[in-house]
Amino acid sequence: MELTLWTYEGPPHIGAMRIAAAMRGVHYILHAPQGDTYADLLFTMIDRAKTRPPVTYTTFQARDLGGDTADLFKTAVSEAYQRFRPELLLVGASCTAELLQDDPGGLARAVGVPVPVVPLELPAYQRKENWGASETFYRLVRACCEPPAGTVLPARAPRPADVRPRCNILGPTALGFRHRDDVHEITGLLTALGVEVAVIAPLGATPGDLARLGEADFNVVLYPEIAATAAAWLGRRFAQPATRTIPIGDGATRDFIAEVEALAGLDPARRPPLPSARAAWYSRSVDATYLTGRRVFIFADATHAIAAARVARDELGFTVVGLGSYSREFGREIRAAAADYGVEPLISDDYLEVEAKIAELGPDLVLGTQMERHIAKRHRIPCAVISAPTHVEDHPARTAPQMGIEGMNVLFDTWVHPLMMGLEEHLLKMFREDVEFHPQAGPSHLGASTGESLGIAGDAGRVAGQVIWTAEAEQALARIPFFVRGKARRNTERFAAERGLEHITVEALYDAKAHFSH
Repeated sequence: MELTLWTYEGPPHIGAMRIAAAMRGVHYILHAPQGDTYADLLFTMIDRAKTRPPVTYTTFQARDLGGDTADLFKTAVSEAYQRFRPELLLVGASCTAELLQDDPGGLARAVGVPVPVVPLELPAYQRKENWGASETFYRLVRACCEPPAGTVLPARAPRPADVRPRCNILGPTALGFRHRDDVHEITGLLTALGVEVAVIAPLGATPGDLARLGEADFNVVLYPEIAATAAAWLGRRFAQPATRTIPIGDGATRDFIAEVEALAGLDPARRPPLPSARAAWYSRSVDATYLTGRRVFIFADATHAIAAARVARDELGFTVVGLGSYSREFGREIRAAAADYGVEPLISDDYLEVEAKIAELGPDLVLGTQMERHIAKRHRIPCAVISAPTHVEDHPARTAPQMGIEGMNVLFDTWVHPLMMGLEEHLLKMFREDVEFHPQAGPSHLGASTGESLGIAGDAGRVAGQVIWTAEAEQALARIPFFVRGKARRNTERFAAERGLEHITVEALYDAKAHFSH
């Protein structure tokens, strides 16, 4: 076991909470020790939910371990049903309570509540949050959709020509990265194509809605980490095909539209006019062309990481220098994508390993989670958040999808603006000796008042191996444009190491520049 400051995913019962909090008419009884209620803050503070998640904790304490914790659980089940009157109960244990082996499913059934009870067996010491969400959604879908034993389902009849094709949207949850906004965007896109959305689940769905999933013609899987298992079961049980393309980016959205039309039996020639992403033109404009070839490092959940790599290379002209994910269940997909970009895949849930790779590669832009945002800030590299885990600023009040046509515009703004601001900061530093921008000059709108320096503090004395930068050399390095500064630092340190220099001076910096310019 390894102690860590940050984690990319919580334990699997957090994933179960994301499903319960997304739905209506569902309540989750969690056998957990006092203190596990911290999870409520994820939804009320980070996700900005209006209400607490529908979760009842047994909150046993150390002194209860000498008694009957099973009775505590049964009491919690009875009281929760009487208070909330849900249509369905989820029951399970947190990682600590799992050690007690109290069998929450059997105990809940013994209480005799008059609603379905779905027990969750989430091995907290082998699995994590996204798997817990996927398993919970799958168990709910099976519990609500499975017909009585012995029932033979009729073959799916062809859809009449005058009936619009219908689909389900699967995967959006509470605490998901822009899930609410993605659903809004993709629902509008499907409607424009002539496809009716039957059920969106789990976000906003009831157990009764889940029972109707088998009636649709096909499923749209937006987040495979959450919905792939349930969609595969629906495909086997009801002969429902499912989409495989994730509509993140202009090209992927076009592929998604073509896939939906094929599944729905729609004629592409009769497709109504659809708006185009402004980003497609912006990325070819004069303002953006200087960004061509910028080196980008990507680390996120598998869905967003793979999609981001395609957008970065094929639509914005960036060079992907690193690609990785903490989603070990999708390691095969990450490795295949990394091979396509000619980079070594990084599959890890250790943020220190991710930081070491970022420091090694020295990219111009990092696309990642809130962890990579902190790492990039420490290394003075522009960053944009593209995936959970996130913080409150990544759950905006405005609509900001990642998917679909408008999603591409959001991606362009989110990824390109940090690079633009980096250029602006570089220009301010480059002209900092000017009368308006020198270190002692205050803000121009405050007249003659003095202010803080607009430059950034140097790293004088920073050790790279056995080589030490002098203060003067660090100042000279800071005058190099941000988008080649990392390469200049690496080349200079390599030049100094090869020649046995103990200190990098301004002269050594310029000697290295001349050496590598040949």
